[in-house]
Amino acid sequence: MFGKACLALVLLFVTIKDGGAVKVSWDTLQNIPFEEKYIQEVKGYMLFPKFPPALQRLDGQMVEVEGYVVPVDKDRNFIALSANPYAACYFCNKAGPASVMTVKFKSKGKRYFIDNYKTFRGRLRLNSTDIHQFYYVIEDAEDISQ
Repeated sequence: MFGKACLALVLLFVTIKDGGAVKVSWDTLQNIPFEEKYIQEVKGYMLFPKFPPALQRLDGQMVEVEGYVVPVDKDRNFIALSANPYAACYFCNKAGPASVMTVKFKSKGKRYFIDNYKTFRGRLRLNSTDIHQFYYVIEDAEDISQ
């Protein structure tokens, strides 16, 4: 019974798009539990994601995600993508750590401005161990915005 309920929930928040990519919503990405661990390197506690099975199945899969651009790399190889505009995003302590991800481009990215609302397609990688990366990374990404 639990398996059917889980599947229904996943289908509610992800949609298979043309080309086989799965459209993933920020509601799905942000709805995760965390585990607090002490990290000697920072001499403090940090939150680590505990990805539910539905998200674990997306690890390594082609996905589409839309959000607000936060340019962070002067060489334009990657950006941060946020569920919220910059004034209400993780960087301003107004959202959780699962509300932002890294988008690494397949080829050098074009110039983006803060809060451009864009859609990207690429391979999702879940991160639950590297404290220097976001929880979500989209690799080989392409801007597919209309």
